[in-house]
Amino acid sequence: MIRHVVMFEFLKEAEGRTATENAVIARDKLIGLIGKIPCIRGLQVGINDGEADSSNYTLCLTVDVDSFEDLNAYQTHPDHLEVAAFIGKVRLSRACVDYEI
Repeated sequence: MIRHVVMFEFLKEAEGRTATENAVIARDKLIGLIGKIPCIRGLQVGINDGEADSSNYTLCLTVDVDSFEDLNAYQTHPDHLEVAAFIGKVRLSRACVDYEI
C-alpha cells in the first residue's frame, strides 16, 4: 500500500477569503473525493489547529492507495484535478511524501 502525504501552506488571503476559509473549502472538496475515485483506500484531511504554531502548514492530506499505479490514477482523475485547480489558486506552498506502508 502507498501513503500519499501532502501539506499545503495557504495564502493569507485568496479568492476573497482567508486561509482558514479556503482550507475548509479544500477539506470539504477533498473529502468529497471519497466514493468518486475508486482506488482511494483511505483519505484524511486535517486543518492546522488555531492553537498550534502559526508557522505550521495550513492543511495536511493523507491518501492511501494500493500501488503507485493507483496513485497516478488518483492524481490524474478529473475530480482530483478539479480540487487541485482550486487549491492551486489559494496555496503558497506544497510539500509531499509518498511511501510504502
